[in-house]
Amino acid sequence: MSNPSVTKCNRVVISGVGLVTPLGFGKDAFAQKLFKGDSGISPITTFDTSHFASKLGAVVMDFDAKAFISLKNLRKMDRTSSLACASARMAMEDAVFSISVSNRDRTGIILGTAVGSTDVAAKFAGGLFSEGPGMASPFQVPNTVMNAPAGHTSIELGFRGINSTINHHEASAETAIVYAASEIKQGRADVMFAGGVDIISEFFFRVLTHFKALSAANGGPEGARPFDIQRNGPVVGEGAGVVCLETFTQAEARGVRPYCEIAGWGLSSAPAPPTDWPSDPRGPVLAITRALNSAGIAPGDIDYVSAAASGGSKLDALEAEALSIVFGSAVDRPYISAIKGAVGESFSSGGVRTAAMALSIKAGSIPPTVGLKNPIRPLRFVMDKKIDIPINFGLINGFSSGGTFVSLVLKNIT
Repeated sequence: MSNPSVTKCNRVVISGVGLVTPLGFGKDAFAQKLFKGDSGISPITTFDTSHFASKLGAVVMDFDAKAFISLKNLRKMDRTSSLACASARMAMEDAVFSISVSNRDRTGIILGTAVGSTDVAAKFAGGLFSEGPGMASPFQVPNTVMNAPAGHTSIELGFRGINSTINHHEASAETAIVYAASEIKQGRADVMFAGGVDIISEFFFRVLTHFKALSAANGGPEGARPFDIQRNGPVVGEGAGVVCLETFTQAEARGVRPYCEIAGWGLSSAPAPPTDWPSDPRGPVLAITRALNSAGIAPGDIDYVSAAASGGSKLDALEAEALSIVFGSAVDRPYISAIKGAVGESFSSGGVRTAAMALSIKAGSIPPTVGLKNPIRPLRFVMDKKIDIPINFGLINGFSSGGTFVSLVLKNIT
């Protein structure tokens, strides 16, 4: 099926991608390791984990933000903001887009972040309570708020349009991308940068292990195993992924060939405790169905699903059941892959996964699900190595504890 009401003038496309991840920085380094099946997960060395049940993480290592950000502004940024800003810079350069007086007012950014700069917040709160308000550093305050990454990025890159932040836990980045695409479709912006960023801090890691939210906390070998029978929780990750969004017409006028089109999306919710998942799959089924309807396609049109699964016991079972309901267990399509087995659960990984889907569509390759050996359902999982096929439509799922579900449909541009 097709949607006859969509024209080049209001087709929202991804024209650039920017990535700072445990697999590498920039689209080329990231794609090479992603499609090869490499893992960014390793023992954490940035702080002492000897007193924690979990020891692993997908950490961004050896990243030099000075290559992407002016020293003047970098001095004011926390680590979260620098990862986001560098990713946005890469996306801008990849899209061959530059800010000018004529376009800056209609160029904006919407970022998703699940927890923000927990390193700065913990340090500030610690000083506040141990030394008193008079000794607290006022320079730390701007970086304790959730919108710091988007704000710093706008200042560094010169955006004067829409500036907003989505805080929706594991679905933060996917929601930000929907929000940004909507602004372009409604004519309120010409170019939007959207995605997500989160980091691993010792404070946040301590919280996750305290609540037994990570792999190995409840026994078994530690590791990320999305959709696997032996899964026992996610491995925490970090990083930033930003995509440049604009209309097909505008990208075409600049001579830029977009990666793909954001053809549709669907959002839904279901009753669940704030840190838990619903047992009923109707919520995610509704989000996926709405995304397909929004794109004007049928379930059989989807070639590849980038799953939200992270190795979590309840999340993976919920998503697998929802995918079985929508697509059936024995159909030839779609292929299913979950890249959180390689990049960890950064909670706002939707930006990285959207950029990865754009790269998959362009390359005609689906990355393997690192850590998956024994699937929980007879779905068409990509396991040991990449699969090369033409991808006309891809589906991205962003599912959040508390019962929030977002699905995006990306379309190959032919």
